[in-house]
Amino acid sequence: MVLWVAALVIAGMMLAVWAISVAIRDASIVDIFWGFGFVVVAWVCLAVTDGHGVRAALLAAMATTWGLRLAIYLGIRNIGKGEDYRYQAMRRRAGDRFWITSLGRVFGLQGAVMWVVSLPLQIGISEADRGWTPLWVIGAVVFVVGYGFEAVGDWQLARFKADPANAGQVMDRGLWRYSRHPNYFGDATAWWGIGLVAASTLIGIVGLIGPAVITWLLLRVSGVPMVEHRLAKTRPGYQEYVQQTSAFLPRRPKAV
Repeated sequence: MVLWVAALVIAGMMLAVWAISVAIRDASIVDIFWGFGFVVVAWVCLAVTDGHGVRAALLAAMATTWGLRLAIYLGIRNIGKGEDYRYQAMRRRAGDRFWITSLGRVFGLQGAVMWVVSLPLQIGISEADRGWTPLWVIGAVVFVVGYGFEAVGDWQLARFKADPANAGQVMDRGLWRYSRHPNYFGDATAWWGIGLVAASTLIGIVGLIGPAVITWLLLRVSGVPMVEHRLAKTRPGYQEYVQQTSAFLPRRPKAV
């Protein structure tokens, strides 16, 4: 039952956010809502199931910590800055039909992805707690590492962009010296931590589909490829940075 409830809640949230986006002519608000949506899913799962054990509480806390930070960060970064270039391009192509096109291509698609990625929350929270397992600790540690990489990476990038002297330059300091996308690496790692906690039950292994999907999207679809395509055109010296620095997994830079 919880899977259907989560699907209905996500659909309702996405419809509401879509309606707001049409009214204000800014589809970018879906990005701000993305993290908060997982917080809602986690707490709805707690409310409609018997999952009130340690594992359920841990998963809800992880989702809340991750989702609220991301929503607040993107809100501070994006509000008042206009619509993101990706949605502007879609708006130009769709013309006057963008208002309805965005319902499926933006909000419907992201809602479907949210449902899949949140599977470890839905399953892990709803399954009965049968006692402590080492996966809780392992998953929590993996989550903290990922959360730290994502939060610190975003903070370092925000500080870099805030300095006018860095305009048009390549960010290659701090964590960005070891990974071209430490925030994406942290994002994926945090979800693997959530998935491992949920996998402490047999059926919870199915929830690993969630972190697998978000990792694939970040690596192959909407994360690394999209950002790098743009930066290669707008940042002098970015190709040299690519040759020296790992795309995803942090490691020491190569000597060129």
